[in-house]
Amino acid sequence: MKSGQTKPEHRSNGAGSDPAVSDSDVLSRRQFLARGAAMAAGAGLAGSGIASILAACARGEPVGPATKTEPTVLRITGWGGKWGEIYEKHVIPQFERAFKVKVEVDTAFPFEPKLMASPRNRPVYDVFHSNNQPVTKVMEAGYLEEKLTAAQVPNLKDCYDFATADTVPGVCVFVSGIGLGYRTDLVEGKLNSWQQLWEERFAAKRGTYVITNSLGVALLLMAGEMYGSSYQDLDAAFEAIKRLKPIKLVDFTGTMEKMLLSGEVVVGVIHDSAVWRHLPDAPLDWAFTQEGIPALEQIMNVTKGSDRKELACAWINHILSPEVQKLMGEELAYGVANRTVRLGGKFEGRTFDTPEKVALLRQFDWSWYNKVESDVARRYIEILGG
Repeated sequence: MKSGQTKPEHRSNGAGSDPAVSDSDVLSRRQFLARGAAMAAGAGLAGSGIASILAACARGEPVGPATKTEPTVLRITGWGGKWGEIYEKHVIPQFERAFKVKVEVDTAFPFEPKLMASPRNRPVYDVFHSNNQPVTKVMEAGYLEEKLTAAQVPNLKDCYDFATADTVPGVCVFVSGIGLGYRTDLVEGKLNSWQQLWEERFAAKRGTYVITNSLGVALLLMAGEMYGSSYQDLDAAFEAIKRLKPIKLVDFTGTMEKMLLSGEVVVGVIHDSAVWRHLPDAPLDWAFTQEGIPALEQIMNVTKGSDRKELACAWINHILSPEVQKLMGEELAYGVANRTVRLGGKFEGRTFDTPEKVALLRQFDWSWYNKVESDVARRYIEILGG
């Protein structure tokens, strides 16, 4: 879920090549500008920031506070690993060419302490990207825009409602489902319920996370939903969690993937994309749980104090474009925010890219959770030890 390097990555202009992605997947600069200008005009945004930026680029003018020798730098956060590879080879170079800027990415997680250590009027980032819980913390600390609209980010008009739900502190640009991954050769029958994790046959063969991982939190909240009055019923949730012992705990989803692949666990809490990427080579499946599927949200927002806000909005708009949504969705097995996009190949019918699949997602109030986080962590450690 979270990947990081030891220092920020500094990007320079220039496109990369990836044999897994054809040249037709990436728009030329001329196509990008033309499509963006037409989209802005069609949305009635002729005077919007993005339309102005595109027009300036078409005239060959620099965008933002740049000098004659140094291009404008857009400072963003992002993941490493495969996500970072796609950014570096395709997504960033396309944006840099189109807008005549340089994109600088910090992949050294966690990001929120660095942002909140910087002045609000001179933030260290222009675009803040992380999962919902840390973004909510940064939002409530006053560092992020309260709301982004289609006037600022035109592609929002084509997005599912979950992308701008009340619980989202910005825009959800991609989504994975948190559920149960399992070994089809070691588990009898098909799994379709969270409650099956509690079955005696999985004792000592099931896995979840330490409470600092949001997937571990998701299981706890779903326990409250199933065995109590709501996902906020923590007393009922912890009583249910006790009944899961013995259960294996891990820190990261990458570890859970390895344990499923090795058979050390036969069923574990994991996001769907971590399972789909191994098909058809591994005997794995992922349960669309009937009680609901917590959303693992990739959230982006613009910092309030940025002096590159229009460019920051243009970046988020770029990520929401059909081309980038399809490219990253199929490479990473992520569900897409843009409802005009369908994923093909082995992901067809599996990922969250249709209204029917999207309707299964559950979005939690992370503002509420952040207020009870310390007490939850204490109780969780007392029960499960992590």
